[in-house]
Amino acid sequence: MSVFASAAQRTEEQVKPDPDWWRGAVIYQIYPRSYQDSNGDGIGDLAGIRQRLPYIAGLGADAIWISPFFPSPMKDFGYDVTDYRGVDPMFGSVEDFRVLVDDAHHLGLKVMIDLVMSHTSDQHPWFTESRSNRENHKADWYVWADAKPDGSPPNNWLSIFGGSAWEWDSNRLQYYMHNFLTSQPDLNFHNPDVQNELLDMVRFWLELGVDGFRLDTINFYFHSQTLKDNPPLPPEQRNAKTAPAVNPYNYQDHLYDKSQPENIEFLKRFRAVLDEFPAAAAVGEVGDSQRDMEILAEYTRGDDRIHMCYAFDFLAPDPLTAEKVREVAEKFEVGAPDGWSCWAFSNHDVVRHASRWGAFERDPERYLAVIAGILFTLRGSVSIYQGEELGLPEADISYEDLQDPYGIRFWPKFKGRDGARTPMVWSSNLPNGGFTTGKPWLPVPDIHRAMAVNTQQGRDGSIFEFYRDFLEFRRANPALIKGDISFVDTPDDVVAYIRDDGETTILCAFNLGHGPAEFGTGLKLTRLDAPLDGQAGEDGVVKLKALGGYIGRVG
Repeated sequence: MSVFASAAQRTEEQVKPDPDWWRGAVIYQIYPRSYQDSNGDGIGDLAGIRQRLPYIAGLGADAIWISPFFPSPMKDFGYDVTDYRGVDPMFGSVEDFRVLVDDAHHLGLKVMIDLVMSHTSDQHPWFTESRSNRENHKADWYVWADAKPDGSPPNNWLSIFGGSAWEWDSNRLQYYMHNFLTSQPDLNFHNPDVQNELLDMVRFWLELGVDGFRLDTINFYFHSQTLKDNPPLPPEQRNAKTAPAVNPYNYQDHLYDKSQPENIEFLKRFRAVLDEFPAAAAVGEVGDSQRDMEILAEYTRGDDRIHMCYAFDFLAPDPLTAEKVREVAEKFEVGAPDGWSCWAFSNHDVVRHASRWGAFERDPERYLAVIAGILFTLRGSVSIYQGEELGLPEADISYEDLQDPYGIRFWPKFKGRDGARTPMVWSSNLPNGGFTTGKPWLPVPDIHRAMAVNTQQGRDGSIFEFYRDFLEFRRANPALIKGDISFVDTPDDVVAYIRDDGETTILCAFNLGHGPAEFGTGLKLTRLDAPLDGQAGEDGVVKLKALGGYIGRVG
């Protein structure tokens, strides 16, 4: 059968859309600057993404998530928006996007776009008007506050990108709040006009045909209007989940600058808009180093909030262990038994997990395969970051080539996010890995070119073929997509769990250790045809090689 659906099939799908498509979906994240350049300017674009959609469909993804492509001065590379209803000319036009959506739908791919609603660019017309004086129509659209009597900022809140979260404005003689760059002022969600405008924008994109959204910094929408100082966080409670260890942002307990209870009511309003479109869905990014799983559970509980969220537990620097997999997954199950998570090991903001977890210090292809097996079998949806399916390591970017303001601010202890944002590599024998015919906005490392798509497609044992084979296997076993999960006690370094959808019960077991392992289950097991090399005997004993896995039907 052709990968392109017939017109009759598409019409039937439009008439009877699956409102539950997102539950267990595999979402492929595209960083548009770095995916495919179609015009030789060294920057990826929408036309380039269209060119590569068959590749994504062939990999086995269900949806794409495109990082921001809105008009922007690009001080934070699209996460500083000047027009929520447009496309930056470097990426194309609204019509280009419309065609991209149509092409994706022909291939059976849903389209999700990245919404940055917590803040705008300081060049957004809203902020230009808001900062002009204290009486204009949008005077209260951003978070403004008077200085303390000594002229210092209103409180001790810090920006994730370094320094105070407050910037002085000489027009209004007030400070404005920014959780990120000084050029990214925070919108005031306590103002209902702001909420209404943003929800109208959501409808705009849904009417253009998008199937859903990734919501950037979803727990940063509201601040406490009391403007209380955040208390200090004891050193033993600090971690580097959402900010690098060198950042003093980790020194505070962020009780008042984000994650406020008012956010729940806004999420309900947002969900009501999505529910106007039968198959629309959204995934939220929760950034909180102390209460992330609690917030994730709270935001996804029931059917009137966000469909799913992801936190930074599996995106943090800490090594992935069997114990951690179980701890994180069970914590979510207890906190939100009717909620839904979206698991990811890499994205555009963190060091690629092949480097972060030391894959190249072991047997990289086996290591990356076994942890992908875990990712694809946990209860929840899955997000794959471009190049992850090739096993790409973090790129080593020199200071001279650095573009990320975050990395420039904290260099050299923290090198920023550019190492995860280098161009996708398509062909080892083309300049710049086939990404562009011009000079790429970030350099293409030689080690990446050697791992390009053309070197892995059709090669037994490649990471790409493992991803493709496993996603095909996953699709053939619905219990791995939407089934419940319960964990099985195992030896150290082994994680095992049961997935059950009421019709089929499946045991999944993975060994992250350096040596072989085995454990008894007391179950009758029949090995399923997953691309894993583990075995189980008639006595229900599962035997795993180092960095091996086993999946079998129970009963």
